[in-house]
Amino acid sequence: MRPKDFFEDFQVGERLITPGRTITETDLVLFAAFTGDWHPLHTDAEYAKRTIFKERIAHGMLGLVVGSALAFRMGYDVVLPKSFIAFYGMDRVRFTAPIKIGDTIHLESEVAELREKNESMGIVISHNEIKNQRGETCISYTTRILCGRRPA
Repeated sequence: MRPKDFFEDFQVGERLITPGRTITETDLVLFAAFTGDWHPLHTDAEYAKRTIFKERIAHGMLGLVVGSALAFRMGYDVVLPKSFIAFYGMDRVRFTAPIKIGDTIHLESEVAELREKNESMGIVISHNEIKNQRGETCISYTTRILCGRRPA
């Protein structure tokens, strides 16, 4: 993907694949401290051994925020056009596989739809998947960004 200025600079089918980032134990501890979510599935190794995962896993929201933010490694004006107005929404979020300590995740995103809102704004709708190093989809979701249209 190349840098964008306006809504019209996006094309349906454009794909973005980010570099990876390894999720660490420190990430889990800091996320738990920041959010107050100290569920033992994330923070108690002995408890987690007795679950279907057999070990601690990352908070789903930790995977979502870290994975989605990887898009910005591609450049802010690649993901968000210079005419960016607002993050408009997130739909159909699904946590389909655990992210474990030591997993390296990356984001794969595809522009699914371009919706004109009015003469001055448009909505870019993208389907996103956060995958681990084995190519397994851990989180999938759709995003909408509101951005300016090219002046007539």
